[in-house]
Amino acid sequence: MKVKALLLVLMIAANGFAQGVIDKHLIVRIAEIEVFPQYLEEYLTFANEVDRLSIEREPGVICLYPMQSAEDSCQIRILEIYASEEAYQQHLKTDHFQKYKQGTLHMVKDLKLPTMKPLDPETMKLIFKKQR
Repeated sequence: MKVKALLLVLMIAANGFAQGVIDKHLIVRIAEIEVFPQYLEEYLTFANEVDRLSIEREPGVICLYPMQSAEDSCQIRILEIYASEEAYQQHLKTDHFQKYKQGTLHMVKDLKLPTMKPLDPETMKLIFKKQR
């Protein structure tokens, strides 16, 4: 199931590249989330739902790829790639994101949202092409 989800994310991202959705205004973040252990399973359900719906419904959401630390299951990272700042702001207003945000506030012990600078956006396009 996880392999299918990854392939779906990569195919949609590749489609975004192919359609010229992605340009120099790309927003890339790696969300660093620590979840309280007693809420972990419930949090993962929320996270998987918002990621899937965002990719399916929002053309400006290129990638939302959640990952769980192999060493500490309460440590979650989400690779987030948006076509632009406007796409990111639109994402924050969606019903599915608001459901996730409001539903998980009490589950999150710590949250950091560093913005990353892609060092080689052209090579990133090649990564997504490999998944076709």
